Amino acid sequence: MTRTSLSLRAAAVSCILVALNGCATAPETGRRQVLLIDSAQEAQMGLQSFEKIKRDTPVSRDRQANAQLQSVGRRIASVVSIPNADWEFVLFESDEPNAFALPGGKIGVNTGILPITQTEAGLATVIAHEIAHVTARHGAERMSQDLLVQVGGTALSTLLGSQSPVARDLAMQAYGVGTEVGVMLPYSRTQEYEADRVGLLYMARAGFDPNAAIGFWERFQARNQSRGTRTPEFLSTHPLDDARIAQLRGFLPQAMAEYEHARR
Repeated sequence: MTRTSLSLRAAAVSCILVALNGCATAPETGRRQVLLIDSAQEAQMGLQSFEKIKRDTPVSRDRQANAQLQSVGRRIASVVSIPNADWEFVLFESDEPNAFALPGGKIGVNTGILPITQTEAGLATVIAHEIAHVTARHGAERMSQDLLVQVGGTALSTLLGSQSPVARDLAMQAYGVGTEVGVMLPYSRTQEYEADRVGLLYMARAGFDPNAAIGFWERFQARNQSRGTRTPEFLSTHPLDDARIAQLRGFLPQAMAEYEHARR
């Protein structure tokens, strides 16, 4: 057996063992995950990134909008439980209609999304979705996937060691495109669908009408359509608007049962 074959097998075995040791289950959905990052380390990384964003991006001074964000955020956070979470909700002054979550309970919301949320329940849709990313540890999952892709790239590079530079470069480029389109982007969309589904449950348990989520995504879809841009789903990190609206409608009965229970 050649040294190249031994190196390739060793890398493959290491990759498999690491993946098996990092198996976990996503809350609410039961989806199997590979998590290779410790939750405390993940939270520390999230804190450091969030502090940098706060230094680089203006924070909104709108008292009413900030008060609503804190109220809705704390209300939804009260119905979830996650280790090492120090919940923080910050409203950033940015026209981009976006929100994001970082490990450890750090949630950022841009002022540009408020005209689309419109109501308290609309804002709850956004925050619950982001909190679901945190509870499902999607950040750690993405980092773990990146690590496994790097291990695979190293193994492939070792295997191609005797090939010409041109052949090696072409193979590595194909591997990069293949893992991005065939692995990373589909996983990203899976996480978005999962955050939609779990977020719907969280907002319902916190006493927000889950029907508001449909209205929010319909308004978001109208905004996207007015801009005339549409990226094919297989090249996108996020599901298409009509697909995620259809999924949310499918989960509404379960969410409504949670909502009615919360109102008793």
